[in-house]
Amino acid sequence: MAKLCDVSVATVSRVINNNGRFSEETRKKVLDVIEKYQYSTNRVAQTLRMNKSKTIGIIVPDISNEFFSTIVHEIESYFFEKGFSTFICNTDKSREKERAYIKSLDAKMVDGLICISGQEEIEASLLNRDIPIVCIDRRPRMKNNLAMIESDHFQGGYGATDHLIKKGCKNLIVLTKKSNLSSVNDRVEGFKKALAEHAYPFTDDLIVVTADDRKHNIEKARDAIRRELEKGRTFDGVFATNDWLALGVVRELIESGLSVPEDVKVVGFDDDTIAKYSEVPLTTIKQDIHQIAKEASEIFFNLLTDKDIQIADNHIKVPVTLVERQTT
Repeated sequence: MAKLCDVSVATVSRVINNNGRFSEETRKKVLDVIEKYQYSTNRVAQTLRMNKSKTIGIIVPDISNEFFSTIVHEIESYFFEKGFSTFICNTDKSREKERAYIKSLDAKMVDGLICISGQEEIEASLLNRDIPIVCIDRRPRMKNNLAMIESDHFQGGYGATDHLIKKGCKNLIVLTKKSNLSSVNDRVEGFKKALAEHAYPFTDDLIVVTADDRKHNIEKARDAIRRELEKGRTFDGVFATNDWLALGVVRELIESGLSVPEDVKVVGFDDDTIAKYSEVPLTTIKQDIHQIAKEASEIFFNLLTDKDIQIADNHIKVPVTLVERQTT
């Protein structure tokens, strides 16, 4: 608050309490910032006294996504019980919206940020204060005052591919979205590792990429598989890096006259609700959403309440499990 006004904390306090000496220009500057960012004077005064706002910000790329929304709900519930209010900011995977939200949350004097997936880079220049940040499923380059919690995506990609091979698949592909996210890249690297361990050759064309799209788009997956089939390509195993892509694969294969899993076996990733209730229930890699939310909440709370805390492990990988259903 004081930085936004370009005055000292003591001056802001004098203006709010109308006590002491300050110019009319300073008074107007402070009150304009309070009005612009919709602070209540009671909350501002409390923040100045305690250097804490009892608020946190959550940056989420797609609140309609089941994985993200479940995590946000559990984190919000945890901090509500601890007496914190939560600002939830949905970015629609837009870099510009994320930047704007981070600046706004910093201006609102949140005590810390939880950033879920989205852009890899969190620009330190957007923050005027050194506040705790916990990242879920993203690896930003900044290191200070930061912890990261994610599923073991590499092991998930490896396990999915290993399962397909052990089920007899000889010609495998991985279907993924165009992305630079560490979580997606790790899943693909796990695919490569499993191929290598089974002495299956890897070539770049084994990675099939859908057209760029911000949402989990079944039609984009169908289009990508249709193109491969029209080229005369044959494959008997598909690892899709999320369940929506896997569902698109299954639908396109069936409409093309192929049987799942007799002709082609398919494994997805996430274990969204659709995996269990799709037309052919999906074999998939299950992320432990509840454990991710629990780890993130507890670490973040410790960072917020103990400025001197030293986290023994600030990069936590939560194990994943294979859930076998009818697509393999």
